[in-house]
Amino acid sequence: MNEHIHTPPEDEHESAYSGLLVNDAHWAFGTDFEDPLAGVDTTIPEGVDAATLAAYALMLGDDALVMSHRVSEWTSNAPDLEDDIALSNIALDLLGQARLLLARAAKADASVVPVLPEGSPAPPEDALAYFREAHDFRNVRLAELDNGDFAEATVRVLLFSVWRLATWERLRASSDHVLAAVAVKGVKELAYHRDYAARWFVTLAQGTQESRARLLVAYDALWPLWPELFDTHEVEAAAAEQGFGVDPGGVREAAEAVLDQVLAAADVPRSEAARRVGVLGRTGRDGMHGEPLSRMLAEMQSVARAHPRGQW
Repeated sequence: MNEHIHTPPEDEHESAYSGLLVNDAHWAFGTDFEDPLAGVDTTIPEGVDAATLAAYALMLGDDALVMSHRVSEWTSNAPDLEDDIALSNIALDLLGQARLLLARAAKADASVVPVLPEGSPAPPEDALAYFREAHDFRNVRLAELDNGDFAEATVRVLLFSVWRLATWERLRASSDHVLAAVAVKGVKELAYHRDYAARWFVTLAQGTQESRARLLVAYDALWPLWPELFDTHEVEAAAAEQGFGVDPGGVREAAEAVLDQVLAAADVPRSEAARRVGVLGRTGRDGMHGEPLSRMLAEMQSVARAHPRGQW
């Protein structure tokens, strides 16, 4: 039978690894990626202000980017392999949304893209992710908090996905072709995120005394940021008025109806924790963030900033 065994010649083995052995310091960025919006109509709809569209897309993109990074920190740290994979997939879904939304912002208004060192190959969405300061980010504060235990991750993904799904179900009707297309795909992803977190919320609440106690602590800690998700920023108000965005205040009833179903199944009452106020009335949408975001960005952006002309 040995004559049927294929033994690759030595050069085949070498070719499989040769690309890894090249001593090339220019590796930080890819240069052969396709435009993420290739094939999508990026024309600014009639009656839509390009700067407002860019600002709105940045808000949605920053939500996804920051939340993706936080969830990705669970990779190899989840309670078991199945949840490790599930959380990694959630992070990848959000990262994909972020890339499209940041690219849309750059396409709508190129002035939002940071000026990079001459010769940097970073595409616009990378420049927006890696070369903005914390005060330039417009994500909601729920997304940026440091990770706690698994119960905290469950509650945060649940609150974030319930709110975002209610928003994106309406965003499918956006007059902007890009936002509508991203929302159509994103609704399916967010429904999975919500259902995954909801199942774990009920499981932890109805599990051991310890699991329920941890869940309730996480729930009370995160609930103060829930009302902020439905505050209407002037950019969101303008986006809704111009027909390409969604007023978050208009989705609160639908989002809380879904959340109430989860709470009822888990036998968990509405939290009475007080709302977390902003700083001089400013919150994440205004670029007002806490220290956790600055630390997160310092880590996330370190390679790109150290090698702004790097390639791979």
